[in-house]
Parts: sequence; structure tokens; C-alpha cells
Amino acid sequence: MVQAVFIDFYGTVVYEDGAVIKELTHEISETGSKENPAVIGAYWWKEFQSAFMGSFGESFRLQRELELESLKETINHFHSSADPEKLSGQMFAYWMEPPIFEESKSFFAICPVPVYVVSNIDRADVVDAIEFHGLKPNGIFTSEDARAYKPRKELFELALRETGLRADQVVHIGDSLSSDVQGAYQVGISAIWVNRGGREVPEGVTAVGNLTDVFETQFFKYNNLK
Repeated sequence: MVQAVFIDFYGTVVYEDGAVIKELTHEISETGSKENPAVIGAYWWKEFQSAFMGSFGESFRLQRELELESLKETINHFHSSADPEKLSGQMFAYWMEPPIFEESKSFFAICPVPVYVVSNIDRADVVDAIEFHGLKPNGIFTSEDARAYKPRKELFELALRETGLRADQVVHIGDSLSSDVQGAYQVGISAIWVNRGGREVPEGVTAVGNLTDVFETQFFKYNNLK
């Protein structure tokens, strides 16, 4: 029986940083090699992911550090004169006050079970964003707390341990098939994929178009929680 919800934050409750990334890659393009901003963005993402995947345990580093390091490498690669500290400041400001999806506040208000935010972001940033929107989750668990990023299992294990819940008592909601859905599956937690883009749904995956559609899934209807 579902007794609690774990929920991703960026891309699920609030918008991802795609808009600010476009602004930053445009500036890198204009002050450097004039390469297509999409190419710059892809390079930056590759650099970030490389550092991100190796960041856990003794080698863990905050996402702010990883983003700045990968941004500096990207600026150098495209021969840009842009100031990495200035550009990263724009990104970090976005993380603290991101726009929220229309239905998110309703989700938190009407969810019949406790809601815990489980996020791949530094604690201070996600706390600021949650407070900015006046949301009231029952708890917050971050990659910084677990010293590991989703889809690794450590963050999910931390959330289970701290809440005293078993994996079969929780459903995790998120917008990433790899980080959220596959990550939750690793520890036996059921998952709901928030697929706002209408992408093809893999076999066996429960998908919804927005957060309030979650309450129409079997996890809630079959447990008399709706």
C-alpha cells in the first residue's frame, strides 16, 4: 500500500534550466567561435555528465562545483571571453527561483500521503526554491545529503532509511527515465514517469502527462487513496 510519495524537483515540480542554458550558450557563442548554441550546450552537457557520473562517496562534489568546472571547460573549448563566474551566477540564481509548473501546488495540497522531495541538487538551492514557492513537503533529501546522485541507489536508500519506509510502501515520481524511474527500480521502489513532452512510453513504465494525473494511476486508485 502506498504510504508516501518521493518526488523529484527540477523538471518535475518546477521547470528545468533549459531556458537559462539557452541564454548562456548564446553568450558563449557570441563571445567565442560563433558555434551553434545547441552544439555548445551538447558539449557542456557531456562535460558535466562525465564529472557527474564519477561523483559519489569520497569523490562526491556539489553540483555547483561540477557545473562551474564544466562551464569553464566549455568556455575554453569554444574560445569564448565570457566570464564563467558571471554565467554560473545566472544559473544558480535560476535554481533558487525557478518557475513552477501550473499543477504543482495543487499536487502538494491534495496528495493524500506524505510527500518527500528527493533531488539531485545541492541542499541550499532546493530548499531556497521550495521556500520561494511556499511548498510544504514532509521532508527533503538531496544528493548532497547522500553524497551520491540519482540514478545511483544511495539517495533512495537514504530517503527510505530516514523515513522508516519500505520500498514497497513508496512510489517515486520524476521526469527522468534514467535518474528517476530506473534509479527507483534499483531499490525496489515503484515509479511514475512525468512525461509532459508526450514521448513514447517504454513497456512496463507508468507515465502521466502532469502531476495531478498521478492520482488516476493504479498506485492511488487501487489503494483507496484518491
